[in-house]
Amino acid sequence: MIDFSAEIDEPSLLDPEDWPAFREQAHMALDQALDFVQQRPQQAVWRELPDRIKALDQEVPIDGSGMSSVLDEVAEDILPYSLGNTHPRFWGWVNGSGTASGLVSQMMIAALNANLGGRDHAPIYVERQLIRWMHELFGFPLDEASGTVVTGTSSATLLGLSVARQRATAGEWRKDGNGQYGLVAYTSAQSHVSVSKAMEMMGLGSDALRSVPVMDDFSMNCDLLCAMVDEDRRAGLMPFAVVSTVGSVNTGAIDDLPAINRLCRESGLWHHVDGAFGALAILAEQLKPRLDGISSADSIAFDFHKWLHVGYAAGCLLVRDGEVHRQTFANSHAHSYLQSEKSGIAGGAPWPTDYGIDLSRGFSALGAWFQLKEQGVTRLGRAIYRNCLQAEWLGAAVEQDPTLQLMAPVNLNIVCFCFRQPGLTDDELNQLNRRIVVELQCRGIAAPSVTELFGCSVIRVCITNHRTRKADLEALLSAVGELALELLP
Repeated sequence: MIDFSAEIDEPSLLDPEDWPAFREQAHMALDQALDFVQQRPQQAVWRELPDRIKALDQEVPIDGSGMSSVLDEVAEDILPYSLGNTHPRFWGWVNGSGTASGLVSQMMIAALNANLGGRDHAPIYVERQLIRWMHELFGFPLDEASGTVVTGTSSATLLGLSVARQRATAGEWRKDGNGQYGLVAYTSAQSHVSVSKAMEMMGLGSDALRSVPVMDDFSMNCDLLCAMVDEDRRAGLMPFAVVSTVGSVNTGAIDDLPAINRLCRESGLWHHVDGAFGALAILAEQLKPRLDGISSADSIAFDFHKWLHVGYAAGCLLVRDGEVHRQTFANSHAHSYLQSEKSGIAGGAPWPTDYGIDLSRGFSALGAWFQLKEQGVTRLGRAIYRNCLQAEWLGAAVEQDPTLQLMAPVNLNIVCFCFRQPGLTDDELNQLNRRIVVELQCRGIAAPSVTELFGCSVIRVCITNHRTRKADLEALLSAVGELALELLP
């Protein structure tokens, strides 16, 4: 029999044996991270990964190599081949750019290693404070509303629609599933794929999500929405929710929130707002009027890691009726290991786990709390508004260029345009514009993306980047023109 008696009183196997040496390495690692952020604008936006990284041919580490060796590998194989969203010319997808001080908050998150599922400890109250700040910003009732920090808007939308189902079925779905309710929901044809995913994950199926056509500005056609709700009711179905969009992914369109609020009140439907990036335009006084009506929604989903530039992953769900939110996720059966107490570590109920599905939750709320405390709403709002001004400038510059065509109104921060050349077929133009985007990325010049509008492949520039400057946009336009001439068939 093996004698483990000597092991049970040994020091930690995982903490440093030499703390001073470790501290020196850790400070070097922080400097390395700060150098990466500071020097990123001078590097290529994106670099194609070498085959040796894609090969994944390393064996499982049996014996550790030490932190210094691991940091060297990070510096050589990971930092140079990042996505690029910290670079000022990354505009391809709705990615936040992070901040230098965000490194500090992420370090504190790691030091605490807090589980935000529940119990009575300071991080729980930090998250509650953050949620309360969001209620104030969005005009939700402070004494009745609830909320939770999640990994992103995809999760927040799943939870929000689950709360909508709870109200529509008076909670009966928790016992017998979706049953024969015939639940259906509605969203814009320009809505994010996460909405249909949420319907699928709820067991309702994507066919239960009605796609409402959009108008010329790519916002939801509310007249058609009304007609579709009436038609489904006559067919014996149960409409239960409308998902509006504040800042659609393709064009940045904002749905008519007041009109949707009226319909939902009159028809007894839940109004859920997908505000993944656009909802935080509420921080900018100049943009706030465009979100008129958002304070009357039943739930709002948005991300801190997009336009607030908090480290990934941090999203948020706000719910106007906190009690129906709690009823949706609170334990329906008593589990002794989850029982709370009036005092002690198990105090502090209700716990965040009563408002979502995760029992183990990271302290991502600290990143958003830290960002708001350090930067303040005014500065963050200015950064958001500046992106919208940059998009307006880019849209106007496109319209002044006879070789380019603006393909959608500039609603917030997204500019969709394409290169035009007389004599080319639609298919040739589509291929050309796609090639331009790929070459911009592969040459490290800039990182826009491609989307489809009116059957055309268009160049999409989404500016959620506090490091972008006018010179970066000018460089983009110049490069598009040069690449188009080079790639013309």
